[in-house]
Amino acid sequence: MSTSTPEFLKFTTHSFFTQRLVLSTLTGRPIHISQIHSSPTNPGLAPHEISFLRLLDSVTNGSSLQISYTGTTLTYSPGLITGGIAAGVSDVVKCTLPDTCRRGVSWFILPLCMLAPFSKGPVNARFEGEGVITSATESGDVSVDTVRTAVLPLYEKFGIPGAKMEIRVLQRSCAGSGGKGGGGIVEVRFGAQVRLPKTLHMHRRPGRVKKVRGVAYATGVSASNNGRMIHAARSVLNALVSDVHIAAQYDQAPLVPDKTNPSAKKRTGVGFGVCLVAESGVDGVVYSADLAAPSEGGVTPEEIGKKAAWQLLEAIERGGCVSSVGVGTVLLLMAMGSEDVGRIRLGRDVVGSEAAIGLGRDLKKFGASCWGLRDCEGDETGDLIVSVKGVGIGNVGRKIV
Repeated sequence: MSTSTPEFLKFTTHSFFTQRLVLSTLTGRPIHISQIHSSPTNPGLAPHEISFLRLLDSVTNGSSLQISYTGTTLTYSPGLITGGIAAGVSDVVKCTLPDTCRRGVSWFILPLCMLAPFSKGPVNARFEGEGVITSATESGDVSVDTVRTAVLPLYEKFGIPGAKMEIRVLQRSCAGSGGKGGGGIVEVRFGAQVRLPKTLHMHRRPGRVKKVRGVAYATGVSASNNGRMIHAARSVLNALVSDVHIAAQYDQAPLVPDKTNPSAKKRTGVGFGVCLVAESGVDGVVYSADLAAPSEGGVTPEEIGKKAAWQLLEAIERGGCVSSVGVGTVLLLMAMGSEDVGRIRLGRDVVGSEAAIGLGRDLKKFGASCWGLRDCEGDETGDLIVSVKGVGIGNVGRKIV
């Protein structure tokens, strides 16, 4: 009897790197990625991409990875998502990030949370090392606070219980010198595994914003920076809504080994930033904004607070029921759900973003249905209703009940 091996889906460049690996793992389709950082000076996989491949190998069983000598070509054959189960017992997956990592830890957590509902067992991961950055980064990564307050609640709308999802920040850290390294510690616990995500119908008008919440954090700098950021943000947001509460958090900068003196340690990850979340009164619609001081400094806390507040107002102006931070999570879960048509209301700028368009193209290549788009009727917001038909793949490791 002849057995046919699945055909490899071919991609180029490092764009949407984690997204394509997640889709490959969920659908079981092997992929081949070429021309990864094909620059003559520094070609091949970056340190954060290699760390993600190690994390992916830890939470799956039977996966196969082949990397070329130069690191510019990757072949990945997915296995079963087990969540790090060893000898029948769920273990904590430790992901150590090197000090050369330039991406925030949310770059690793977001795809891990997309895989977690389809795992055979609970997913418990711990991110540590000299490269863990918990704040927002200049490369566009959001902070851990945004993932916890603006992305995790979206899973509940698919029938995934939020009581079993938790992100703990044990040590905060901003980007170090040159935007590299941090030294933070973050734990992710995702014990909510389902057979199939529920079909989502979230197409009503979101309504007015009722409250604004947030976290201002300072790491290794004066705690007065928190009060200055909060005061500046409130000077903008108080005109929008009266219910504004921004908590302040101060942490010492983490200690990491000093390479120039092996017997000593140094402080790293010094900085400050603020995360803001606005919630409407209809369907719990959430908009978020995130901003941290650049690693080279030169920015006052007042500037960070006001810019973050204006970013939040821009996110609210884009409209829709999901902001750009969580649109990838929502559309992917809708595509992986039961074979029914779900509907979601999104702003035009959110649908037209590079991330949303890239996700739609990748989903089509992996065998998912195309999206249906139509204008919202009866209002002048300009929002779109996006219809997504699920492929019914779901969690092969869970029994149907």
